[in-house]
Amino acid sequence: MQNIAIEAPAPLVRTFANGSVAPVPRVRESDPLGSHDDPTLSTRWIYLKADAPVKITEEVLSSFRDKRMALKSQIKRDLAAGRDPRVRFMVFASERPGIFSLGGDLKFFKDRIAAGDREGLKEYATECINMVHDTVTGFGLPLTTIALVRGTAQGGGFEGALAHNILIAERQSQMGLPEIMFNLFPGMGAYQLLCRRLPPARAEQLILSGRTYSAEELYEMGVVDILADEGEGEEAVWEYIRKAHSRRNGRDALRRVIQETDSIKYEDLAKSIDVWVDAAFNLEDSDLKTMDFLLRAQQRMGY
Repeated sequence: MQNIAIEAPAPLVRTFANGSVAPVPRVRESDPLGSHDDPTLSTRWIYLKADAPVKITEEVLSSFRDKRMALKSQIKRDLAAGRDPRVRFMVFASERPGIFSLGGDLKFFKDRIAAGDREGLKEYATECINMVHDTVTGFGLPLTTIALVRGTAQGGGFEGALAHNILIAERQSQMGLPEIMFNLFPGMGAYQLLCRRLPPARAEQLILSGRTYSAEELYEMGVVDILADEGEGEEAVWEYIRKAHSRRNGRDALRRVIQETDSIKYEDLAKSIDVWVDAAFNLEDSDLKTMDFLLRAQQRMGY
């Protein structure tokens, strides 16, 4: 029988907009999120894969939790060993063209309400605020979190983007909080997060409008930190990080002051969950029908 040489698969690599190259770790096929490091700028990218569902499923939450905890442990080990942390920036993005995240798992919400499963809905919401709090505080470590939005970010997807210290959006992107359309509100920190960037009355107005805003509108309001032209979002991330590196001492000191004086407390996020779950179980049939309409619209966009 003829011997056939089998070549090992070539290692996966990622080439960044700045020209650097980094290996992409192989992950289990079911993992909806990928990650890779660019050591030249002390950056870890975490991203929704192109073929993953673009709603915030339990699997997405679990994968992001695992990746956050791995990063947290790595930074703590570096600090304990007296080393400068190898990762100082965490960037979250999506590989799905035109979509950052379409928000919460509306089918899951409906199923839990129909089953009278308050605890199931509360567990989901708790995992969401864990994600928000870790992201907005950077675990209380010298870590800056960056969201890169290159498309639509709705509901919980917009909340997730707002949780990052820096929000970079390409000009064609659109973001909004549609929950009021089915008589609910975005309960995983949207109000608290918006109030870091807007006056409270303006934050309330944005939530109650239920409308979708362009990235340019949000930049004018001060919600988006950096506005990039289409296709130039990744370069905008690198430009921000390069500048941050050159001013690291002052930037890190300011970040500590901000975290101490303008922090979002976990307890406040937890209180919002209870209100949100109560409101979800008070929805009427007409509200659930509106939720169905949005669910079908989201499915057409790529769930």
